[in-house]
Amino acid sequence: MIKRIGLVILTLLLLIPSVVNAGNDVSIIDSSVEINFPTALTFNLEAESSVTIVDARLHYQVDKMNYAQVTSEGWPDFTPASRVKTSWTWDMRKASLPPGTAITYWWTVEDKAGNKVETPSTTALFEDSRYDWRSLTEGKLTLFWYEGDDSFARELMNACEAGLARLTQNIGTYPERPIKIYIYTSSRDLQGAMIFPMEWTGGVAFTEFGIIAIGVSPDRLDWGKRALVHELTHLVVHQATFSPYGRLPVWLDEGLAMYNEGELEPFLQSWLAKAISENKLISVRSLCSPFSAEPEKAYLSYAESYSLVEYLLNNYSQDKMLHLLTLLKQGNTYDEALTQVYGFDIDGLDSRWQETLLAPAVITVSRSSVIASKAWQSYPALIAVLSALATALALWGALALEEWDWRRSCRRKS
Repeated sequence: MIKRIGLVILTLLLLIPSVVNAGNDVSIIDSSVEINFPTALTFNLEAESSVTIVDARLHYQVDKMNYAQVTSEGWPDFTPASRVKTSWTWDMRKASLPPGTAITYWWTVEDKAGNKVETPSTTALFEDSRYDWRSLTEGKLTLFWYEGDDSFARELMNACEAGLARLTQNIGTYPERPIKIYIYTSSRDLQGAMIFPMEWTGGVAFTEFGIIAIGVSPDRLDWGKRALVHELTHLVVHQATFSPYGRLPVWLDEGLAMYNEGELEPFLQSWLAKAISENKLISVRSLCSPFSAEPEKAYLSYAESYSLVEYLLNNYSQDKMLHLLTLLKQGNTYDEALTQVYGFDIDGLDSRWQETLLAPAVITVSRSSVIASKAWQSYPALIAVLSALATALALWGALALEEWDWRRSCRRKS
């Protein structure tokens, strides 16, 4: 009996080295990645074994918000041999990534004898190497830029931080994940970072990646501050409400971003006032869906969205707005969430909100009538005043339209 046990132990001891060696029979000579921004990522592999290598596959994960951990695989083509050299290319024409995306990858390789090896995981950054980027980090924000001095980047960062502070104060949300902001010096430079850019593209916010890429030159700093705060608000709100169960109504999503910029621009105020005076406001229920592509309707949609959020924040508490966002994240319908938080549905919000707009509009018309009546008594003077006013408004309107059209070019991608 003892002899038999001894033989079993001896046999096991002899087998152990062969098992250990089997795991080491597959050797990785090269595991690397080539970044060809913005068109492709090429993952390279070279491996050898004492017997034929029959399987090699790439595993990779993209750093983005997901409802579950997602691991994708790439299967390179190669001829089985004891030494193989192959690669797998991720073609961005099929699924593009924003600049700065982090990709974690590793390989598994197996030979004919069943020996298998897995390489350590490595992280690659899909960076736009066309420019010498400088960076500035504050908290969870990192701003990248390549043109302009340090004060340019600092002013943009200060605007972002101020916007985040207002957002926390107004609705209680804050960044839950790091956010990267890439400042291109022009729309043309930005479009060079995209696979299929539209000629009007001025910026893109990749909400699930936590990345903003936008064209802001040092001589358009004021516009850049507002535009960045707007897109940053979208990212933070989307982080706070990310869920497979529901989405925000468009008026709330855009209204929060507009409101967090600061006071509504005069250009949009005029569109809102005109709609009020002509009784042509777009219903809140209609504003739950994507805005019209027609410029006039789009301008009014943004102006109304700002006004709706202003109404809710000025007349109700911050806690209610945060509660509304939480219920929408949990999958409640728009009507259910509004009713539970405020005691009225979308139509109720529409009527209550419009009631606050009508009285000022009547006063404005009344005052305008009085002014016009008095001015009529001095007709020549009125003509001169109106002529100068028309010239000024035409110039201002042209500038405002150009500014807003560029601003509307900022797109958001999931």
